[in-house]
Amino acid sequence: MLTPMKIRWISLLAAALVAVQISSLQAAPETYKIDPVHSNLAFKIRHLGISWVNGSFKQFEGTVTVDAENPDKSSVKVVAQAASVDTANDMRNKHLCSPDFFDVAKYPTLSFESTHVALKGDNVYEVTGNFTLHGVTKPLTFTFNGSPAVPGMKGETRRGGDTAFTLKRSDFGMTKMVGPVGDEVQISLSFEGVKI
Repeated sequence: MLTPMKIRWISLLAAALVAVQISSLQAAPETYKIDPVHSNLAFKIRHLGISWVNGSFKQFEGTVTVDAENPDKSSVKVVAQAASVDTANDMRNKHLCSPDFFDVAKYPTLSFESTHVALKGDNVYEVTGNFTLHGVTKPLTFTFNGSPAVPGMKGETRRGGDTAFTLKRSDFGMTKMVGPVGDEVQISLSFEGVKI
């Protein structure tokens, strides 16, 4: 026979089980490491106001942490090796690595690290953080279009997305040849990350 005391304990136990089940359904934060083989960090800039010169950074790495329950706790960090700049022209690449531009001996990396992430739509985020180029750090905000998590070809979990934004290189102290070479630089990042 169930006494009032037993009924109370059964009710408490049932409530505890429900709480555990609800907790288990909540998504834990997930961190993804950028897969450089399926990712691209690129830029383009005007030459003489006529054509676009396209380039990319062949060596870069980073992580993206997605917190589905608390999007504002999500984060992004990307670091690129300045000396890996590639514009499909060896002479130009060498010039870009010189003190006239990236000055890679003094400033070997360029980077972005988020300080705030806000969910704006279905897998659409507004990301704010600090962008460092040529030894100068400035705040930057951009829209990031994410993808849902999907299974990879080897059973791993992958997630990715893309963004694009424009900045002025002169704001970062890179003022050589502004005029013949454009000041505004369009930067884009498209990446796949593997869950770690």
